[in-house]
Amino acid sequence: MTLHQGPYGIETQDHIDSVAAPLRRTVEEESGADAFVIACYSDPGLQLCRLATEKPVFGIQESGVLTALARGEKFGVIALGDESIRRHLVYLENMDVTDRLAGERAVDLSVAESASGADTFDRLLKVGTTLRDQDGADVLILGCAGMASHRSGLEQSLNMPVIDPVQAAVEMAIEALG
Repeated sequence: MTLHQGPYGIETQDHIDSVAAPLRRTVEEESGADAFVIACYSDPGLQLCRLATEKPVFGIQESGVLTALARGEKFGVIALGDESIRRHLVYLENMDVTDRLAGERAVDLSVAESASGADTFDRLLKVGTTLRDQDGADVLILGCAGMASHRSGLEQSLNMPVIDPVQAAVEMAIEALG
């Protein structure tokens, strides 16, 4: 499903704030779903949605981080922009995982560019290389759902695990449904 209220992609705190209530309403009203995955790396409205249903609700940032922690010692995050990093760090502090964070670096892309920009892969590769070689990450997380199509190529080019957090959340949802 796509949430029709709100922006095309989440890039600011205002965007996050604008979708939390509509997401909760969607979860409350959607009777055909067995589980929910919020496919935005900032996990907007995650706690509100969990309060709105008895069904499992997964955020991709939380799922991506938990998957990365299982795959390596130090994880790095490729973020869209600097504003995203500040927001993500607060989230990681609340998860109490900053001791395993090698670093988070911005690729300076919009959500739309992250999926289909002309030089997106090269920019992601450059940031991923820096996270690996300078920051010491041994596993990377793509910090936007739009980056998913680049996961495999990055993993091969960097010779390290690269987590698509949407895939991680969907795998957790399937596992929760047993």
